[in-house]
Amino acid sequence: MDVLRPTLVRIGGRVYRKNLIQEQPFPQEEDEDFCAGPGDCADDDPCDAFVVEETERGFQSRVEVPSPLYKYIIGKKGETKKRLETETRTSISIPKPGVEGEIVITGQQRSGVVSARTRIDVLLDSFRKKQPFTHFLSFALNQPAIQEKFLQFKEEVLEKCSQDHGVSSSLFQNPAKLHLTLGTLVLLNEQEIQKACDLLQQCKENFVDQITGGKPLTVEVAGVEYMNDDPAMTDVLYAKVRMKDGSDRLQVIADQLVERFVASGLMLKEWDRVKLHATVMNTLFRKDPTEERNNTMTGKSSFKERESFNGRNILKLFENFYFGEVQLDSVRLSQRFSSDTSGYYAMSGQLSFS
Repeated sequence: MDVLRPTLVRIGGRVYRKNLIQEQPFPQEEDEDFCAGPGDCADDDPCDAFVVEETERGFQSRVEVPSPLYKYIIGKKGETKKRLETETRTSISIPKPGVEGEIVITGQQRSGVVSARTRIDVLLDSFRKKQPFTHFLSFALNQPAIQEKFLQFKEEVLEKCSQDHGVSSSLFQNPAKLHLTLGTLVLLNEQEIQKACDLLQQCKENFVDQITGGKPLTVEVAGVEYMNDDPAMTDVLYAKVRMKDGSDRLQVIADQLVERFVASGLMLKEWDRVKLHATVMNTLFRKDPTEERNNTMTGKSSFKERESFNGRNILKLFENFYFGEVQLDSVRLSQRFSSDTSGYYAMSGQLSFS
């Protein structure tokens, strides 16, 4: 690490330095920590991104933290918590494991409380990014007509291309879970899920209703494309999606939704624009039939576990395959690793166009 050019981390519009430490990490976690205090901001503005209250005994600051993240503030055998308290001369109160609540930082000096709170915020941001996503925003494409055409596509591919390297029935999406993924989220408690639901309703009022006019969007699903550089080594094959009227309204809604969720801190920015696609074949499905069907959006899948397939003939023979027309009338906040009575992902919330 170049100490004169440390890695910078942006959190809540502020910039912090990322410093290495020697403390033993949790299993599968990097051996690093973040250090920031009143004098550690990378700009000249005061660290006033949170509230510090004056009390009879000094100062305190409260931060809402989902219970699954408590362990990262406590550290192995309590080492992280002890170090933070010692170095900032504060006391840090953390709820019991599994109990939702607030972490309370108290100290006699305001600067110490500010330093402890800032360092906790940076730690939480770092470890939150390492959590597997729990929910995702999606458009459901599992209408009966689309499912029927998808099963026809699957049957014809296996009939005409099963001799091609790696092509098998285990590669295909579950027709009941056909969808467009807009973006993934890490929602670790009911409060965060509710926050995402509230934001969906705000988006409806702020721009979605104006774009849709309160009516469903008519979309065509047609043609297939691949995501790799070499079609002979394909990992993901997807169906292309477009507005039937030729407009870009679906793209605009997708991009603006992701922009609002990124700005709220509920979603990480991964692409400049949302790639509108419906995965129909994925080599991740081969290894585990229950594998989540949205990993193409996260870039976090383990490619060493993949066995690519030769998609050249599929692309040639099914380049313009027509999966059908569908009416999109809502954006769903879908729960990973779940199913509802229709076979689609269980819904935690939704934004309805009508």
